Amino acid sequence: MTAAAPRPLSEMPPAARAAIRGVLTDIDDTLTTHGQLTPAAYTALARLKAAGRLVVPITGRPAGWCDHIARMWPVDGVVGENGAMWMRYDAGKRKLLHGYAASEAERRANRERLAAVAVRVLREVPGTALASDQPYREADIAIDFCEDVPPLPREAVDRIVAIMEAEGLTAKVSSIHVNGWIGRYDKLGMTRRFLSEVFRIDLDAERERFVFAGDSPNDAPMFAFFPHAVGVANVRAFLDRIATPPAWITRAEAGAGFVELADFLLGGD
Repeated sequence: MTAAAPRPLSEMPPAARAAIRGVLTDIDDTLTTHGQLTPAAYTALARLKAAGRLVVPITGRPAGWCDHIARMWPVDGVVGENGAMWMRYDAGKRKLLHGYAASEAERRANRERLAAVAVRVLREVPGTALASDQPYREADIAIDFCEDVPPLPREAVDRIVAIMEAEGLTAKVSSIHVNGWIGRYDKLGMTRRFLSEVFRIDLDAERERFVFAGDSPNDAPMFAFFPHAVGVANVRAFLDRIATPPAWITRAEAGAGFVELADFLLGGD
């Protein structure tokens, strides 16, 4: 059976919109546009937080970026490296809080194996490169297929995934990278853990009160879980690779689509 296509965001029922208490969002090509965080998208985050919504980026980006995001952005925390960790800055205590899917010893032990898989991918898939943010990662490898290298065809992306999986890694495709890691954690599992540990929120009981915004296959667990998941318009390029698409879709792409979502959610305030 073919999953239902996303419906226009404007058709979300008013009661559902009014009940939303939190906004979870991917970063690359959801908040950002052509690799840049626009002033309008950043302001949309701040507007949502000022209106009392919980705001949490859920990203494949590295721990080093997450430290900055948790400290500097108008957000309530961040889940990074596709679910490897969460971070939150406690301004009152002036302390960065965090939780990890694997211990520091496990992460350290995994790095040699991950590095060897990266070497194999770069050797066997011409045109790939380690992502420029790799030095700031703690738990995974990220293979660049279109961020800082000329875009590669889908066949090359599929080959990267196949190599990672053959080596026993979990592999997920974003709009710019293929990420590979050791373990079975994902964005959804760590989001559930973060909200429970930090805010005492039972996400399974409150899933209808959260929106998740995303754009690519590595967002698939989130799209499937949240009844009011939203895809920014550029998600259409990946719908054939997402078993359960988002329920709603914006008119605009990337960061402009996120601004459209913020405008929609705050329109009733």
